[in-house]
Amino acid sequence: MYYRYHPSPIGQLLLAGDEAGLRLVHMDAAQPWELADDWYPASNQLDAACRQLDEYFAGRRERFELQLAPRGTPFQQQVWQALLAIPYGRTCSYAQLAQTIERPRAIRAVGTANGANPIAVIVPCHRVIGSNGTLTGYAGGLERKQQLLQLEGAWLI
Repeated sequence: MYYRYHPSPIGQLLLAGDEAGLRLVHMDAAQPWELADDWYPASNQLDAACRQLDEYFAGRRERFELQLAPRGTPFQQQVWQALLAIPYGRTCSYAQLAQTIERPRAIRAVGTANGANPIAVIVPCHRVIGSNGTLTGYAGGLERKQQLLQLEGAWLI
């Protein structure tokens, strides 16, 4: 696995990936991440991800074009795929997301899978809000969630 730290307007990001694709975008304020012994500093392996993140934060990119390879259960994978379908600048509720994957009673499970998303920002879990329109849990903190939504013009407090 290759990794790289990358500065962003929402703080330092840790990116990691391998030949299968990008596996991780981790924010510094979330739980600490320990590098495994088989992780190596990237040379140019993560350049495209860093460039696209820079374009996103500069307001010049609305959709990422990267090979993604997050690790998770089949249910988590299903939720993360549904997150990718939420358009830039839009939000949906956990209940709507549960409906999207045809599991309307799995609202809490959808929330848990959303919170376990290993590829923050790129897999846009920040676009999921409470049914009443409020900001709810975000691994990177609600302030970051608000920043990302404001960047996209999706939700302003």
